[in-house]
Amino acid sequence: MNIYKQEFKMSYRSVIVWSLAIVLIVFSMVGIYSGLGADADFVNEMMAEFPEELLMAFGMEELDFTSVLGSYSFVFLFCQICLAIQAANYGFSMVSIEERELTADFLLAKPVARPKILTSKLFSALTGMSITNIVVWIASLVAISIYWAGSEYDSNALILLLMSIAVFQLFFLSVGMVISLLVKRVRNVTPYSMALVFGMYVLNAFGGMLGEDTLDLITPFKHFDPNYIIKNVGYDLPLALLSVVVIVLSITGSYLLYARRDIPAPI
Repeated sequence: MNIYKQEFKMSYRSVIVWSLAIVLIVFSMVGIYSGLGADADFVNEMMAEFPEELLMAFGMEELDFTSVLGSYSFVFLFCQICLAIQAANYGFSMVSIEERELTADFLLAKPVARPKILTSKLFSALTGMSITNIVVWIASLVAISIYWAGSEYDSNALILLLMSIAVFQLFFLSVGMVISLLVKRVRNVTPYSMALVFGMYVLNAFGGMLGEDTLDLITPFKHFDPNYIIKNVGYDLPLALLSVVVIVLSITGSYLLYARRDIPAPI
């Protein structure tokens, strides 16, 4: 029984939906903000009217919407939210789907070790997220080349920004997976994934508003802040490494918990 193929067959539709949604976001928003370059004075006056706290909450306090990377960093934030929800959905549903549908005992009765089952599921989720990741790269590069044709920007900063997607996705996938194994049963993945993603985003927003540095240690939205990456053409390395540590611990914990988990049988 090829668990990997079966898992990917069950999720490929969601990969298509998320990929198309992100393509729509990128092209529509890049197209809108590219037109602001000709009205730099108007944009600056408009931004000055917003409360500073609101700008900080959305990471807009230092954005230059009249530049390629300035406007794209704001677009990228919406991509991050979509990517996080997709990854969290995969993480929470990876093990819980069989338990929820009471088919886990059928799967575990097969002559396949639990670590191999979880590895197959994990690689299936990674495949789906990688496809979406590639779509983001292609959509972003094509949209910028179309709407900002002839404009100069630091390509290294853009590449670093796009490269952060993989670790960002893995954070939400692994944390979602380990949480699903810590709770008794996940009946619906949507409330869990939305709570995780928007909880992390709210922590990032309030951290910016309150100037509370300790909140930076919690949320990957701050670990891979688009503004910081573009401004410094690099990552905040301690925070980025913290994401990697969380990923390693979450995946390791997931294997340990899954090996010892009591699987409910249909009554």
